[in-house]
Amino acid sequence: MRELKKFSFTLLIFLGCFYLPVRILPFRNPLFEALALVRWYAREHVLLCLVPAFFIAGAIATFINQGSVIKYFGAKANKVLAYGVASISGTILAVCSCTVLPLFSGIYKRGAGLGPATAFLYSGPAINVLAIIMTARVLGWELGVARATGAVFFSIITGLLMHLIFIKEERVRQANGDFQPGEPAEERSLWKNTSYFLSMVGIMVFANWGKPHSGDTGLWSQIHASKWIITALLSLILLSMLIRWFKKNELKDWTAASWISAKQIMPLLLLGVIAAGLLLGRPGHEGFIPSWVISRAVGGNALSANFFASIMGAFMYFATLTEVPILQGLIGAGMGKGPALALLLAGPALSLPNMLVIRNVIGTKKTLTYVSLVVVMATISGVIFGYTVK
Repeated sequence: MRELKKFSFTLLIFLGCFYLPVRILPFRNPLFEALALVRWYAREHVLLCLVPAFFIAGAIATFINQGSVIKYFGAKANKVLAYGVASISGTILAVCSCTVLPLFSGIYKRGAGLGPATAFLYSGPAINVLAIIMTARVLGWELGVARATGAVFFSIITGLLMHLIFIKEERVRQANGDFQPGEPAEERSLWKNTSYFLSMVGIMVFANWGKPHSGDTGLWSQIHASKWIITALLSLILLSMLIRWFKKNELKDWTAASWISAKQIMPLLLLGVIAAGLLLGRPGHEGFIPSWVISRAVGGNALSANFFASIMGAFMYFATLTEVPILQGLIGAGMGKGPALALLLAGPALSLPNMLVIRNVIGTKKTLTYVSLVVVMATISGVIFGYTVK
């Protein structure tokens, strides 16, 4: 009954955000932008992005054997395999900086090492194939190539540095086995578990398939036109699997684990979205920080311009693909190519809501280190790129 009350309260807050009557407010200022961003987030990301992600995280906690996670992502795992898989995960997931959080939390609490887990955390939203293609087409092939290669190397380097910096703490953590308890209720064959997870990932990916660039009639456009049919088919396949392969008590445990993930993450995400709206507003709208300040600060390829672009990208919330038109406008206003790359490398992978949840999972010190590494590497990459490509 207590959990039902919590769920009902959470549902009421979500519905309030979803139907927030922001357009009837008699003012347009940072408070309006914060409320408008919350409503947009509730409508565009909670149902299609976060809810599937919470169920995947619950499935990781319930059905993935802890020993398997430790074997492939733990401290003694093959480093090439662990970092290789983590660094290219974004090409499959195509998630934003918030949607990746339940998945990151799930594998970390099941025993994944800090290095591979943070490599996954960065690559999930950063290495989006469609976003990289759009970057190349809209902003130029140089930025597209630099973004793709930079994101892959960033994820690996960030993970390795996090592992080395906190290696003593990680050894203690691995030795103590401070992981999420529980083992799968029933051992299923590998192909069944793989099919089950792929169907959920497929639902999340295709339900959120972004609209292609104007005038595009290729494969991406065809998939976008059929995305709801594909999503419906995958949902029917998943439902069939659940009926045939799972027992009632397993489904109950899965739902409970998903709800635990949602309770831990959703409040922090909403607070972060409100703060981001207050400070930076929505794309094309003003927050406390005026857009002209941002445009002026990121002109040219100086170190300060690249650093400011990295900081701005780290705190601003970018939904999947929205960073491309935002950058197009900033470049038109005089933004240098170096700061543009710095923002592309820091922005999609980080956000203020993202940081709040990461802190809740790995602690303040590790979170500050992770954010600092991303900002510094994005800044350095932007400076090098800015002076290399004129």
